[in-house]
Amino acid sequence: DGSSQRRLTNNSDDDESPAWSPDGGSIAFYSWRDGNREIYVMNADGSSQRRLTNNTAYDTDPAWSPDGRFIAFESYRDGNAEIYVMNADGSNQRNLTNRSDNDGHPTWSPDGRSIAFHSWLDDDAQVEIYVMDLR
Repeated sequence: DGSSQRRLTNNSDDDESPAWSPDGGSIAFYSWRDGNREIYVMNADGSSQRRLTNNTAYDTDPAWSPDGRFIAFESYRDGNAEIYVMNADGSNQRNLTNRSDNDGHPTWSPDGRSIAFHSWLDDDAQVEIYVMDLR
């Protein structure tokens, strides 16, 4: 019904794209608070806010894996938008798409074996939906 709204973050820069962890104990999001878009995580009550990524390029749109072990996200660190994945603590960040297309907005399959995302070429205004398997 929209009642009991409360602020969890309170800083002078934007905090965006919240994503609940599967166990409901944490929320991942991205923020401009350090002068660049980075992925953060906090407890569900807003406490213990901590940065997971630290890159000169934008990192945005976090998405938790169904088992809570991983976070997929969109990053521009390779010169265009790519889908990355990292451990939930921010370690082991790696590129999954590595394409010339711009890939974004990852979302996990319920079984955690695949990630769906959208993709578009720089000269193509049409955006398409893709899915990839994880190894």
